[in-house]
Parts: sequence; C-alpha cells; structure tokens
Amino acid sequence: MISISQIRQDLRDIRYYYSKQKMFDGLANSVGRNDVVEKAMRYNEAVRKAPIKLYDVYISLYINNNTQEALAYDWDVSCEYIRVLNKSLYEFLQKHLI
Repeated sequence: MISISQIRQDLRDIRYYYSKQKMFDGLANSVGRNDVVEKAMRYNEAVRKAPIKLYDVYISLYINNNTQEALAYDWDVSCEYIRVLNKSLYEFLQKHLI
C-alpha cells in the first residue's frame, strides 16, 4: 500500500506538471515525456471513482493549481474544511491506487 507521504509528494509533482503542462507537452517530442505524466494518469484514473467532493478537491487543487486557502475562499468554506476534504482525498487515493 502506498504511504500518505508518497501520495502527498506525488500530488505535488502532479500539481507542478499541470501548472506547466503546455511547456512540458510541447517539449515531449524533443526530450520525451516525463514519468510524472504516467503518474498523473494513474491518479486521474483513481480519482474518477471518488465521491464528487473529493473529485472536485483534486481538480481544484492539483489540476487547476489552487491553494487550499484560495479554494476555501472560492467555495465560501473554512480552510479547515478544505484540509479535512484533502485528507479524505489522500485516504481515498491510498485505498484505490493500484
């Protein structure tokens, strides 16, 4: 089973990839695709089975590169609520990643 700390690191890598996706995809023909693309695909596959709020947290934080504070503001909820949802996302991914 993958550890929560590994999931956190993977999600940081995925967030970074999506924040610069156009650049990375443009260079893929020259250099080749980075391994993070495969990682992102695995996580995307797993999160498709998540409850809708966790799916939304994943998209908002890791694909759209928002901070937890910005997301809390956008959703008009507390930062603590977003932290709880993010932790639930980690636990969901831990159970569902292959």
